[in-house]
Amino acid sequence: MSLILLVLLSAGQLDRTKSPTTADEAATADVAVVCPAALRDALGPWVEYRQRQGHRVAIVSNRGSADDVRRRIREVARGGRLRFVVLVGDAEPDMVWDETLRERCVPMHYAKARVNVLWGSQATISTDNWYVQPDEATDEDPRPQWAIGRLTADSPDELRRMIAKIVAYERSEDFGPWRRQLNFVAGVGGFGAFADMVIESAAQYFLTESIPADYHVSMTYGSWQSPYCPDPRRFRETTVRRLNEGSLFWVYIGHGNHLGLDRVHAGDADYPVLEAADAESLACVHGRPIALFMSCYAGAIDARHDCLAEIMLRTEGGPVAVLAGSRVTMPYAMTVLATCLTDELFRARRETLGEAVLHAKQNMLRRQGDGDVRRAILDSLASAISPDREQLAAERAEHVLMFNLIGDPLLRLRHPQPIRIEGPASAPAGETLELSGECPIDGRGTLELVVRRDRLLFERPDRAKYPQTAEGLDQLQAVYQRANDRRAAVMEVEVHGGRFTARLPLPGQLQGRCHVCLSVEGPGDFASGAMDLDVTPVAAQRQVLRK
Repeated sequence: MSLILLVLLSAGQLDRTKSPTTADEAATADVAVVCPAALRDALGPWVEYRQRQGHRVAIVSNRGSADDVRRRIREVARGGRLRFVVLVGDAEPDMVWDETLRERCVPMHYAKARVNVLWGSQATISTDNWYVQPDEATDEDPRPQWAIGRLTADSPDELRRMIAKIVAYERSEDFGPWRRQLNFVAGVGGFGAFADMVIESAAQYFLTESIPADYHVSMTYGSWQSPYCPDPRRFRETTVRRLNEGSLFWVYIGHGNHLGLDRVHAGDADYPVLEAADAESLACVHGRPIALFMSCYAGAIDARHDCLAEIMLRTEGGPVAVLAGSRVTMPYAMTVLATCLTDELFRARRETLGEAVLHAKQNMLRRQGDGDVRRAILDSLASAISPDREQLAAERAEHVLMFNLIGDPLLRLRHPQPIRIEGPASAPAGETLELSGECPIDGRGTLELVVRRDRLLFERPDRAKYPQTAEGLDQLQAVYQRANDRRAAVMEVEVHGGRFTARLPLPGQLQGRCHVCLSVEGPGDFASGAMDLDVTPVAAQRQVLRK
């Protein structure tokens, strides 16, 4: 009997799904699944679904210690084809003495913390990354070699619900605006005026430079002085609405704990951003987002009570996957992770979410390279917000460990087909812009003229005093809506034979750096693209400017 089959039988029984793993299948598997026996029947439809996509799946036992589980994964890896590791089950701390819990859990590894303890974190970091590190890797260089994710189900029903969301997401033929929408929610840093300014500037740079122009980005910010702050009394309502409206990604940046996020301080009151109980209000049917928590503890799946990420994942109307930290997180390393992840999503266009996270983690561990402008900016700013500027590499390594994918690493991502837009690099305001281009999908499209994400279509309001009247708070909400609509002009375009032409009137009062964006939805696919445009003042305005 082969060594691999011995490993698969090491729990005293063959792992049972509708398609049992044989020794030959394990030797050629590209997916290793660690699954408790109590959850294997519920996992069966997922196994069959992935096998129909061409994957070879090996099921291994969760019995024993984390070291035992890791050895079983390594035995599957000896076949040379392993790409994904899926852990099925929670990681509750009481499983060390409660055998009933242990039966449905998969343990985490605990790495020693060196940097985030300076910010008040625990002495250890709970991580799943350890399962996919090379044997020679250390906590100081935890470079993963395979993609990993965890379906944190506590019961067969929860696992079935997660699997149904995954399958519905991948099979969706809805190619509407949600596929090009990213919703950001941010709290106030509170690290001090200068550090907060640095963080806000880095976030603005990230939103403007790292995300392609043809994606729509909304911002909901917890500072009432910002035009991106809604009526603070409605902040939680707005957060939930941004989750429910559907988007490719929903991202939170700010403080948090394992059961909730920060609170917005406005006037004499505090208003919650999001709490675990709000999961009952999640009702996203079309375009369930991938949630990213750039905050502390939202992904602490080893906590005694289920964390916010787990609760949202198991909720039928919640996100399809969550990437979150298990301990105290730090602004610098999180920003590096975010920039690396956007590169993998929008430039490398990775096929699966797990591979996007895998390569993002690999890249964030490397040293700053020549010509890496974004990394140079982040590293130079880090001294303003990191407690030990000499440990930036260690800080990045700890975030590789603490950020775990709570979801399916095989989740397939749909990227839009590219559209090429041809037109002048600049044009005077008030004139008509002549455009043409190529699109791989025929049909009706939406052409938009938008200002850059670091600009507004109106003058930024000067808010020196918090409004105390209902009318004043309603005005905050109105400005918030305007600030998140960057469209200066919109028109429909017909694409025939892979070509289109358009004549787009430019508003007379518009000037500055803009983008022309086109999105097209077709049967079975979608496409989008953008072109930079500098709108110059009309002749009369230029005369005034000269004077």
